[in-house]
Amino acid sequence: MEDVKHPAAITDATFQAEVEQHKGLAVVDFWATWCGPCHMVAPIMDQLAGKYNGRVKIVKVDVDANQATAMRFNVRSIPSILFFKDGRHVDTLVGAYPSQAFEQKIEQHLS
Repeated sequence: MEDVKHPAAITDATFQAEVEQHKGLAVVDFWATWCGPCHMVAPIMDQLAGKYNGRVKIVKVDVDANQATAMRFNVRSIPSILFFKDGRHVDTLVGAYPSQAFEQKIEQHLS
């Protein structure tokens, strides 16, 4: 089994430094503790954080605690997975998907 890393939790206060100033690909999981599908996506994000460790930054934002960032990126449904390349929002997946769907997006934006 591959090494499992846990995506770092970021906040409204750290979002700019962690995501918008990041060079390369960053994947942001917008979630909440009460969201069932979010709990289905969490282990997939853990697995991807391990698989792409050092190549892709994967982080989580709790929408209840960080409403300003969620509103800024128009996150209305969760889970919402936003993809940022060199600090720019380039793609979004809304809902629970199998890991292949997330991997496809990651590979698409890594190339």
